Amino acid sequence: MLRENLVRFFRAVTLASAAATFALALAPATRAQTPIVIKFSHVVTPDTPKGKGAERFKQLAEERTQGRVKVEIYPNSQLYKDKEEMEALQLGSVQMLAPSLAKFGPLGVKEFEVFDLPFLFKDDAAFRAVTEGQLGADLFKKLEPKGIKGLAYWDNGFHLMSANKPLHHVADFKGLKMRIQSSKVLDAQMRALGAIPQVMAFSELYQALQSGVVDGTEGVASNFYTQKIYEVQKYITLSRHGHLAYAVIVNKKFWDGLPADIRTALEGSIRDATTYANAIAATENTLALDKIKASGKTNVEPLTTEETNEWKKALMPVHQEMESRVGKATVAAAYTAAGFTPPK
Repeated sequence: MLRENLVRFFRAVTLASAAATFALALAPATRAQTPIVIKFSHVVTPDTPKGKGAERFKQLAEERTQGRVKVEIYPNSQLYKDKEEMEALQLGSVQMLAPSLAKFGPLGVKEFEVFDLPFLFKDDAAFRAVTEGQLGADLFKKLEPKGIKGLAYWDNGFHLMSANKPLHHVADFKGLKMRIQSSKVLDAQMRALGAIPQVMAFSELYQALQSGVVDGTEGVASNFYTQKIYEVQKYITLSRHGHLAYAVIVNKKFWDGLPADIRTALEGSIRDATTYANAIAATENTLALDKIKASGKTNVEPLTTEETNEWKKALMPVHQEMESRVGKATVAAAYTAAGFTPPK
């Protein structure tokens, strides 16, 4: 009996030892299989060009890293509002954002506000000549001391203006409270038109328009449609006075700490997602504008050539006014790349 008990005891010890050895051998493999999580936060809906671009990046990144990276997307200000998300990125609370270019001025990189200069871009090609050229690369380098790495520029087309009255002439803006992003150039733009600029988070815009806290706003058709802005604005003017774009950015410390092969795969993923997002932007905005028109809830009105020239005459002084803030060399470089000649 004693002998049988001893045999059982030593057998149990042997099995326990083998199990422990196996668990120790398996532990590094288990750790290696734990995916790297990228939290990607943005402030628009998933069915916008930015939202779809983020989803395409997620798909490509997870496929190309064979599951070693997991991208968690938080759209529509689920995690952070406009004013909060940049600090969250710098603190490492999220790893990736796609804020509009106007968000970098308050961060201290004022040169990015060159993109807000009114009527700077005549078409999408002029815009991409800036972002895909030397100036676009130089501006991204200015983010690195802030702990931010720029990965790509995502285009979202030309701005519209909206209000509860027609906006055809500069005098139509007088006294209107117009929502803007936090950009000194956009502030100067609205003041030049005679409006009162109001900085406000994008997530708060619909309610502010509905309640009359602000009278109008600027933006692109895809955002007007997905955020239902057209339901609380009686008039939309096809002004094409500005251009909306985003920068896909990542926490630099996080990015630099990634394994080289993972970083390479993610670079390729963001490059292909950028091609996709930029390709669909024009189509998405056209479709959104068609749906807005079909709703019958707002009047969509173009500017005549004479009206456009009136706006330009009022807004061109903003270029000179903001040159000292944005930087004379930056403005000159943008003019050259975009093929822009200031009217005399």
